[in-house]
Amino acid sequence: AILIEDMNIEVSPGQTIAIVGPTGAGKTTLINLLMRFYELNDGEIIIDGVNITNMKRSDLRSKFGMVLQDTWLFNGTIRDNIAYGREGASEADVVRAAKAAHADHFIRTLPLGYNTVLNEEASNISQGQKQLITIARAILADPSILILDEATSSVDTRTELLIQKAMKALMQNRTSFVIAHRLSTIRDADLILVMNQGSVIEKGNHEELLAQGGFYADLYNSQFSEGDLTDAG
Repeated sequence: AILIEDMNIEVSPGQTIAIVGPTGAGKTTLINLLMRFYELNDGEIIIDGVNITNMKRSDLRSKFGMVLQDTWLFNGTIRDNIAYGREGASEADVVRAAKAAHADHFIRTLPLGYNTVLNEEASNISQGQKQLITIARAILADPSILILDEATSSVDTRTELLIQKAMKALMQNRTSFVIAHRLSTIRDADLILVMNQGSVIEKGNHEELLAQGGFYADLYNSQFSEGDLTDAG
Protein backbone atom coordinates (compact mmCIF):
# COMPACT_ATOMS: atom_id res chain seq x y z
CA ALA A 1 0.00 0.00 0.00
CA ILE A 2 1.25 3.46 -0.78
CA LEU A 3 1.50 5.41 2.42
CA ILE A 4 2.29 8.98 1.44
CA GLU A 5 1.83 10.36 -2.05
CA ASP A 6 2.98 13.53 -3.78
CA MET A 7 4.65 15.20 -0.88
CA ASN A 8 7.15 17.97 -1.55
CA ILE A 9 8.59 19.97 1.27
CA GLU A 10 11.74 21.91 1.83
CA VAL A 11 12.93 22.52 5.36
CA SER A 12 15.57 25.07 6.31
CA PRO A 13 17.90 24.67 9.30
CA GLY A 14 16.30 25.73 12.57
CA GLN A 15 12.74 25.45 11.36
CA THR A 16 9.95 23.75 13.26
CA ILE A 17 7.69 21.48 11.25
CA ALA A 18 4.48 20.50 13.02
CA ILE A 19 2.76 17.31 11.95
CA VAL A 20 -0.92 17.20 12.82
CA GLY A 21 -3.83 14.95 12.05
CA PRO A 22 -6.17 12.40 13.57
CA THR A 23 -5.02 9.09 15.02
CA GLY A 24 -3.79 6.71 12.35
CA ALA A 25 -3.19 9.55 9.89
CA GLY A 26 0.37 8.45 9.16
CA LYS A 27 2.28 10.87 11.39
CA THR A 28 4.69 8.20 12.60
CA THR A 29 5.07 6.81 9.06
CA LEU A 30 6.60 10.12 8.06
CA ILE A 31 9.11 9.80 10.89
CA ASN A 32 9.92 6.23 9.87
CA LEU A 33 10.71 7.40 6.34
CA LEU A 34 13.01 10.15 7.57
CA MET A 35 14.93 7.65 9.71
CA ARG A 36 14.90 5.01 6.95
CA PHE A 37 13.04 2.43 9.01
CA TYR A 38 10.90 2.33 5.85
CA GLU A 39 12.35 2.80 2.38
CA LEU A 40 10.85 5.11 -0.20
CA ASN A 41 9.58 3.44 -3.34
CA ASP A 42 9.67 6.73 -5.20
CA GLY A 43 11.06 10.20 -4.68
CA GLU A 44 13.92 11.14 -2.39
CA ILE A 45 14.79 12.61 0.96
CA ILE A 46 17.87 14.80 0.94
CA ILE A 47 19.68 16.09 4.01
CA ASP A 48 22.34 18.78 3.52
CA GLY A 49 22.50 17.92 -0.16
CA VAL A 50 22.98 14.18 0.35
CA ASN A 51 20.34 11.62 -0.56
CA ILE A 52 19.70 9.59 2.59
CA THR A 53 19.96 6.33 0.63
CA ASN A 54 23.63 7.20 0.07
CA MET A 55 24.30 7.48 3.79
CA LYS A 56 25.01 4.68 6.19
CA ARG A 57 21.91 4.19 8.33
CA SER A 58 23.97 4.70 11.46
CA ASP A 59 25.29 8.05 10.14
CA LEU A 60 21.80 9.13 9.15
CA ARG A 61 20.31 8.22 12.51
CA SER A 62 23.08 9.94 14.42
CA LYS A 63 21.86 13.24 12.92
CA PHE A 64 18.51 12.76 14.62
CA GLY A 65 17.53 13.09 18.24
CA MET A 66 14.24 11.49 19.19
CA VAL A 67 11.95 12.12 22.11
CA LEU A 68 8.92 9.94 21.61
CA GLN A 69 6.03 9.00 23.81
CA ASP A 70 7.35 5.48 24.27
CA THR A 71 10.51 6.48 26.06
CA TRP A 72 13.30 4.03 25.51
CA LEU A 73 15.49 3.53 28.56
CA PHE A 74 17.67 0.55 29.35
CA ASN A 75 18.51 -1.36 32.50
CA GLY A 76 21.34 0.72 33.94
CA THR A 77 22.00 3.85 35.95
CA ILE A 78 20.37 7.15 35.16
CA ARG A 79 23.87 8.46 34.41
CA ASP A 80 24.45 5.73 31.82
CA ASN A 81 21.06 6.31 30.27
CA ILE A 82 21.80 10.01 29.75
CA ALA A 83 25.42 9.41 28.71
CA TYR A 84 24.18 7.04 26.00
CA GLY A 85 23.53 10.22 24.01
CA ARG A 86 27.24 10.76 23.43
CA GLU A 87 30.25 8.52 23.59
CA GLY A 88 32.87 9.60 26.10
CA ALA A 89 30.57 12.10 27.84
CA SER A 90 32.01 13.35 31.13
CA GLU A 91 30.18 13.56 34.44
CA ALA A 92 29.93 17.34 34.01
CA ASP A 93 28.42 16.89 30.52
CA VAL A 94 25.78 14.52 31.89
CA VAL A 95 24.84 16.89 34.71
CA ARG A 96 24.76 19.89 32.36
CA ALA A 97 22.37 18.04 30.03
CA ALA A 98 20.20 16.95 32.96
CA LYS A 99 20.00 20.55 34.20
CA ALA A 100 19.04 21.81 30.74
CA ALA A 101 16.33 19.13 30.64
CA HIS A 102 15.01 20.10 34.08
CA ALA A 103 15.82 16.58 35.26
CA ASP A 104 18.70 17.30 37.64
CA HIS A 105 16.42 18.29 40.50
CA PHE A 106 14.34 15.11 40.63
CA ILE A 107 17.42 12.93 40.04
CA ARG A 108 19.09 14.43 43.10
CA THR A 109 16.06 13.68 45.24
CA LEU A 110 16.47 9.95 44.54
CA PRO A 111 18.40 8.06 47.26
CA LEU A 112 21.20 7.11 44.83
CA GLY A 113 20.90 10.16 42.58
CA TYR A 114 22.58 9.62 39.21
CA ASN A 115 23.56 6.11 40.32
CA THR A 116 19.92 5.06 40.60
CA VAL A 117 19.52 1.92 38.52
CA LEU A 118 16.48 1.90 36.28
CA ASN A 119 14.88 -1.51 36.20
CA GLU A 120 13.77 -3.15 32.93
CA GLU A 121 10.49 -1.27 32.75
CA ALA A 122 11.99 1.80 34.44
CA SER A 123 8.95 1.56 36.69
CA ASN A 124 10.88 3.00 39.62
CA ILE A 125 10.49 6.50 38.17
CA SER A 126 7.40 8.16 36.69
CA GLN A 127 6.47 8.45 33.02
CA GLY A 128 7.22 12.17 33.05
CA GLN A 129 10.60 11.62 34.68
CA LYS A 130 11.45 9.08 31.99
CA GLN A 131 10.68 11.70 29.38
CA LEU A 132 12.94 14.23 31.06
CA ILE A 133 15.79 11.69 31.04
CA THR A 134 15.19 11.02 27.34
CA ILE A 135 15.29 14.78 26.69
CA ALA A 136 18.54 15.07 28.69
CA ARG A 137 20.00 12.29 26.53
CA ALA A 138 18.98 14.14 23.36
CA ILE A 139 20.45 17.43 24.64
CA LEU A 140 23.74 15.65 25.34
CA ALA A 141 23.75 14.01 21.90
CA ASP A 142 23.39 17.48 20.34
CA PRO A 143 21.72 16.29 17.12
CA SER A 144 21.07 18.66 14.22
CA ILE A 145 17.53 17.36 13.63
CA LEU A 146 14.91 16.51 16.22
CA ILE A 147 11.86 14.33 16.13
CA LEU A 148 9.50 14.99 19.00
CA ASP A 149 6.17 13.59 20.00
CA GLU A 150 4.45 16.16 22.12
CA ALA A 151 1.77 13.95 23.57
CA THR A 152 2.22 13.82 27.32
CA SER A 153 -0.47 11.47 28.44
CA SER A 154 -0.62 10.39 32.08
CA VAL A 155 1.73 13.11 33.30
CA ASP A 156 0.88 15.48 36.13
CA THR A 157 0.64 19.19 35.32
CA ARG A 158 3.86 20.21 37.04
CA THR A 159 5.91 17.58 35.20
CA GLU A 160 4.19 18.46 31.94
CA LEU A 161 5.30 22.07 32.34
CA LEU A 162 8.86 20.87 32.95
CA ILE A 163 8.68 18.67 29.85
CA GLN A 164 7.44 21.62 27.78
CA LYS A 165 10.28 23.82 29.05
CA ALA A 166 12.83 21.07 28.44
CA MET A 167 11.57 20.47 24.90
CA LYS A 168 11.75 24.19 24.21
CA ALA A 169 15.38 24.26 25.34
CA LEU A 170 16.13 21.23 23.19
CA MET A 171 14.51 22.78 20.10
CA GLN A 172 16.51 25.99 20.32
CA ASN A 173 18.36 26.48 17.00
CA ARG A 174 17.56 23.00 15.75
CA THR A 175 15.44 21.69 12.93
CA SER A 176 12.49 19.96 14.56
CA PHE A 177 9.75 17.68 13.32
CA VAL A 178 7.08 17.72 15.99
CA ILE A 179 4.07 15.43 16.15
CA ALA A 180 2.17 18.33 17.61
CA HIS A 181 -0.69 18.29 20.06
CA ARG A 182 -0.34 21.73 21.57
CA LEU A 183 -1.87 24.76 20.04
CA SER A 184 1.11 26.98 20.85
CA THR A 185 3.51 24.69 18.95
CA ILE A 186 1.17 24.41 15.99
CA ARG A 187 0.63 28.16 15.75
CA ASP A 188 4.35 28.91 16.00
CA ALA A 189 5.51 26.26 13.53
CA ASP A 190 7.22 27.42 10.33
CA LEU A 191 5.38 24.74 8.41
CA ILE A 192 2.43 22.53 9.33
CA LEU A 193 1.90 19.21 7.57
CA VAL A 194 -1.70 18.09 7.88
CA MET A 195 -2.04 14.35 7.53
CA ASN A 196 -5.07 12.20 7.00
CA GLN A 197 -5.32 8.54 5.98
CA GLY A 198 -1.61 8.27 5.25
CA SER A 199 -1.23 11.36 3.11
CA VAL A 200 -0.16 14.93 3.62
CA ILE A 201 -3.36 16.61 2.49
CA GLU A 202 -2.48 20.22 3.29
CA LYS A 203 0.63 22.16 4.16
CA GLY A 204 1.37 25.73 5.10
CA ASN A 205 1.63 27.82 8.21
CA HIS A 206 -1.25 28.35 10.63
CA GLU A 207 -2.63 31.48 8.92
CA GLU A 208 -2.37 30.02 5.42
CA LEU A 209 -4.12 26.83 6.42
CA LEU A 210 -6.93 28.65 8.20
CA ALA A 211 -7.41 30.81 5.10
CA GLN A 212 -7.70 27.66 2.95
CA GLY A 213 -10.78 26.70 4.94
CA GLY A 214 -10.07 23.01 4.48
CA PHE A 215 -9.37 20.04 6.72
CA TYR A 216 -7.03 21.96 9.05
CA ALA A 217 -9.50 24.81 9.46
CA ASP A 218 -12.22 22.31 10.36
CA LEU A 219 -9.90 20.49 12.76
CA TYR A 220 -8.85 23.77 14.32
CA ASN A 221 -12.34 25.11 14.70
CA SER A 222 -13.78 21.91 16.13
CA GLN A 223 -10.95 20.74 18.36
CA PHE A 224 -8.46 23.48 19.01
CA SER A 225 -10.99 26.15 19.81
CA GLU A 226 -11.94 24.23 22.94
CA GLY A 227 -8.34 24.17 24.09
CA ASP A 228 -5.47 21.94 23.12
CA LEU A 229 -5.76 18.95 20.86
CA THR A 230 -5.50 16.05 23.23
CA ASP A 231 -5.51 13.22 20.72
CA ALA A 232 -2.42 11.23 21.57
CA GLY A 233 -2.45 9.15 18.37
